[in-house]
Amino acid sequence: MNKNKYSFEQVKIARHLLYWTALIVPISFVTGSLVALFLWLLDIATATRWNNLWLIFLLPLAGLLITFLYKFYGKNSDAGNNLIMDEIHKPGGGIPTLMTPLVLFSTIITHLFGGSAGREGTAVQMGGSISSLFSHWYKLKHRDKRIMLMCGMSAGFGAVFGTPIAGAVFAMEVLAIGRIKYDALTPCLIASVLADITCSAYGIHHTHYSIAFIGEIKDTTRWLPYLSFDFLLLAKVIVASAAFGLVGYLFAETSHMIKDGAAKYIHNNWITPFIGAALVIGISYALGTFDYLGLGVTNPTSGVSIVSAFHTNGADTWSWFWKLLLTAITLSTGFKGGEVTPLFFIGATLGNTLATISGSPVDLFAGLGFIAVFAGATNTPLACTLMGVELFGSNNVVYYAVACFTAYYFSGHSGIYGSQRVAVSKFHLTHTEEHTIKEIKQKNKKA
Repeated sequence: MNKNKYSFEQVKIARHLLYWTALIVPISFVTGSLVALFLWLLDIATATRWNNLWLIFLLPLAGLLITFLYKFYGKNSDAGNNLIMDEIHKPGGGIPTLMTPLVLFSTIITHLFGGSAGREGTAVQMGGSISSLFSHWYKLKHRDKRIMLMCGMSAGFGAVFGTPIAGAVFAMEVLAIGRIKYDALTPCLIASVLADITCSAYGIHHTHYSIAFIGEIKDTTRWLPYLSFDFLLLAKVIVASAAFGLVGYLFAETSHMIKDGAAKYIHNNWITPFIGAALVIGISYALGTFDYLGLGVTNPTSGVSIVSAFHTNGADTWSWFWKLLLTAITLSTGFKGGEVTPLFFIGATLGNTLATISGSPVDLFAGLGFIAVFAGATNTPLACTLMGVELFGSNNVVYYAVACFTAYYFSGHSGIYGSQRVAVSKFHLTHTEEHTIKEIKQKNKKA
């Protein structure tokens, strides 16, 4: 080996990191600031809706307003996260700078008037839009622009949930099923950490979740230490995680089905959000509760929420299904927001139900459902395992990994992002099966 060839390798690496840090700092600051503004406005909108429930009757008009804005000012912004992922895979028409104010305003409107949506999509789109703008100012080539867009995604994700490590890995893992390219690892981590610090500096506080359960030692036999592990609980976790993966699949497929159905049977785009809003309001009234509107992180009426799901009797048996249905309707009929926080709600309430049925720790299963349904719907098991550690602590990390990896496999090759590619199959496929998966992904992307 030629030692001279690598003698100054560390110097080049240091120069590379300084270069990317200099590029990323302003993007992280702007993205973190925008996320802080977004979360502040979101809290105001949510509180206003709960104090004035009559606002939900204006949801159809809110849908028409959002449709108008995207039709006349959005260009290709309506594609949302998929547009950013497409630009990373292959440069196309670019990402409009107007995506940031559009998605920020339309998401606040969605939540103010009672749409069932999340916040990650908004944060990621703002991060992607801002990073695209800076890339244009920096005059970067596609290879560096690709990394910059991933940094924007990481910054938005890490700041909005307060999970910078998961945010960095998510941006790399979500692009292609079964493959992660580490060329953007350090820049993404820098962007995510700095954006999270910036967001927190404005006084933004993220919801605190905790899992009190710590695995008990069942046997202290010195010559058989493996018996100290609770294999019965592990078996219950595996079965529950398979259900988490199937529900992640169900959410993705239901969203695609509603969007396809609306495009096929509703020929006037202006009517689609009106019908979607009417369904959301009608189903809520039929259920006799408004617990499934908005984010669902907390509930001032002591109803079902993500926080309540971590406690015994904190969710109804079918809470997860109603949140799934209302979110799929909301986001598939033109309203804006994200899918991830509703996936947290779906997973946590499903975990609560499964824990009750199986006699398992409620807080542990709620936490596992929280991250595992998300892992299955987005095909990002590594990022979700790390998110579990950042949100709940590391005491039950083995269960986090088992839950996320199992859900990942049982969700199949479907997902909420149509632009996500299949780089490595989850299992051995015949040529016909591979062709079928490609057709499904193309169909979802067009939808």
